[in-house]
Amino acid sequence: MTITTPTIPSSPLDRLRRAVVDAWTMTYRDLVHWVRQPTPVVVGLLFPVLMVLMFGYLFGGAISGPGRGDYREFLLPGLFALTMVFGIEATMVAVTSDAAKGVTDRFRSMPMARSAVLVGRSTADMLNSTLGLAVMLACGLLVGWRWHESGGEALLAVGLLLLLRLALLWVGIYLGLLAKTPEAVVAVQILVWPLAFLSNAFVATTTMPGWLGVIAEWNPLSATASATRELFGNPGWGGDSWIAQHAPLMAVAWPLLLLAVFLPLSVRRYQRLSR
Repeated sequence: MTITTPTIPSSPLDRLRRAVVDAWTMTYRDLVHWVRQPTPVVVGLLFPVLMVLMFGYLFGGAISGPGRGDYREFLLPGLFALTMVFGIEATMVAVTSDAAKGVTDRFRSMPMARSAVLVGRSTADMLNSTLGLAVMLACGLLVGWRWHESGGEALLAVGLLLLLRLALLWVGIYLGLLAKTPEAVVAVQILVWPLAFLSNAFVATTTMPGWLGVIAEWNPLSATASATRELFGNPGWGGDSWIAQHAPLMAVAWPLLLLAVFLPLSVRRYQRLSR
């Protein structure tokens, strides 16, 4: 009887090919889960739409935009960025659920690329976020929001939004690997909501008390919201501070900084799960 053993990739190209295949397998696993259990996905897509309707119509009539313009023109880019922040919770729930059920340990024991689990999770969540952002953009168009610059600049704005989501996704992966149970996500929710609202997503930072406005201006969410308003050609309340005058630069710098910190931390934490 002849016994065959799995072929171990030897060349860097073979290892890269295997890593890509394994990562896609993990991504496909999550996509299949969403098809078989669509309720969480549908709820996640509808929640941002409800926020648009609530803030755009319930509160929008009482608030004027810059220069007494349409508040929804100011609001929608902020809501787009806000949705990218709230994705942390979904990522944490997925990561902690797999860890609590022993799924992560099972994957770690299998002959697969070590990067596949984290890359697959991040790819699946980015696909979900892209779909959610597309739904948000369509909803914004339905309620009267428009972009007034070129299509290229609008695509750059979308790119900045997804870059923020990518960076915060790795924050969510790291926190999910640190958490022991899915219930720990509640503690993060308590922190995410104040942090998300402490920004210029809904109102100008100049309307806040001085010290609070400074904190809000340095919030990464504020930089992305301001930069996307500029690229979309939507009105925005600018400020005289350095951070307010360089929003596009900071909309790139903040996510890259978060990636530089939390991506290595996530990889290291994943490698040390059994210790």
